[in-house]
Amino acid sequence: MSTTDNQTQNNIHREIKSFVLRQGKITKGQQSALEDYLDKYSIQFDKGTLLNLDNIYNRNAPKIIEIGFGMGNATWQIAKNNPQNDYLGIEVHLPGVGSLLNHIAENEITNLKIIRHDAVEVLKYSIADNSLDGFHIYFPDPWPKKRHHKRRIIQSEFIKLLAQKLKPNGYIHLATDWEEYATWMLDILKEEFSIKNTSATNDFIPRPEFRPLTKFENRGINLGHGVWDLIFTKV
Repeated sequence: MSTTDNQTQNNIHREIKSFVLRQGKITKGQQSALEDYLDKYSIQFDKGTLLNLDNIYNRNAPKIIEIGFGMGNATWQIAKNNPQNDYLGIEVHLPGVGSLLNHIAENEITNLKIIRHDAVEVLKYSIADNSLDGFHIYFPDPWPKKRHHKRRIIQSEFIKLLAQKLKPNGYIHLATDWEEYATWMLDILKEEFSIKNTSATNDFIPRPEFRPLTKFENRGINLGHGVWDLIFTKV
């Protein structure tokens, strides 16, 4: 997943983005999915419209947003395995959007929709405060070089925005395979007074069963690489 491009030092009202646009190649299958399914399974961003998610999904159920779902492999599996919840995936990259649209159609998933837009703007203008039950951000771009750390999506003001949108007891679930970024995430989450760590040791947790183990992740584990999960809940 890509992350923040331009950031100043003030507050969340600054013009920031949750991604750096890297288009990549679109396969014929992904292009076909965009043409056939985008209108059916996506929500159009409108800066002047606050979304009524219960109306969109035609029911009152927990609402969970995944930010930067990449190719959507974990996203569709989580939605399919948890039909009691409604999921909204936010991504800007067309190959990933096309890939997830294919999975939604092939698996006849009814509790998952997509918004192709910058996540920061979606949250600021389209999502009501105290309305969501959870956020998923899995394996965001770590921007390992120190001079690029300002581009990381996990920043104090962004976490504050996520917490603002959560209901009490709603959660933020982060995962990364970069240990230094894991520590960065933990430190920033600890700074936000409105959320608390669910870890008994006040650091990381084992991978929750609901987050699928990806092929990439499993390959890394077999090579001895670590993966770090964090879940903080709103007080």
